[in-house]
Amino acid sequence: MAALLACGTLLRASPQSDRKVADNKWSVARTPDGQPDLQGTWTNYDQTPFERLSAEEQVSRGPAVSTADWLVQDSPISPRRPSMVVDPPNGRVPLKPEAIAQRDKFVALDAGSPEGYGPWERCITRGVPGSMWPSAYNNGHQIVQTPGYIVLHSEMIHEARVIPLNDVGRPYPGPAVRSWDGDSRGRWEGDTLVITTTNFSGNGWVATHAASGRLRGIALSQAARVVERLTRVDENTIRYEATIDDPSAYTRAWTVAFPLNRDDRYRIFEYACHEGNHALENMLRPRAKP
Repeated sequence: MAALLACGTLLRASPQSDRKVADNKWSVARTPDGQPDLQGTWTNYDQTPFERLSAEEQVSRGPAVSTADWLVQDSPISPRRPSMVVDPPNGRVPLKPEAIAQRDKFVALDAGSPEGYGPWERCITRGVPGSMWPSAYNNGHQIVQTPGYIVLHSEMIHEARVIPLNDVGRPYPGPAVRSWDGDSRGRWEGDTLVITTTNFSGNGWVATHAASGRLRGIALSQAARVVERLTRVDENTIRYEATIDDPSAYTRAWTVAFPLNRDDRYRIFEYACHEGNHALENMLRPRAKP
């Protein structure tokens, strides 16, 4: 249910089929150094549930009505699919019972404790690959390419990943060097950008937003390995895939996929996060016992 609501139905419909599609002669543009050109501003507003819904989870509903003007925007909306999870074929993430138990411990924490809030709520990070996944708002992504590097700048939390290309010449650091978002290296496989991320600290989550349903709160362990693939399939679309392999949490690797839609009119503004936000401060204040 959360997966349906959090992505929202307040967005003005703009079916992908109505967009101008390149003819069969289309080929990807190139940067001056010959790389496939992925640069620009892309959005991924999407009403597709993260995991495939069971019959019990599917509900009939009419159009949503809200006064939340900040949710209304004019970006393209990706076509709805059965789920963003494309592998396993059933559209369900193969979670281990122990990962679910660990998540349930977090959910049970008191909201008056700092440990009761995730890394997004604490303005630390949405993680890798979570920073790329659709949410209800702030789904803008800017891609910048230079010789030897590619930058993925995500609007939410204002995160920017500066990723070295050609991982053969830039080895990963040793196991003692770890971070919330791991250490990423990129390479080209034909016209597909492949980004492999390892060296996670074990503090982050695989997903931080409500639309990810039961994935929210699942830890991304130090053993995790994430492989992202970005392929420009036409003038207005990049296909994004992420495969997560973390034996501490899943019985097998699994893959999520969705389109990034070109959106030249979209503007990414500052995401100040907790500046001027007193809500979390007030929630953490000592409360008088009744």
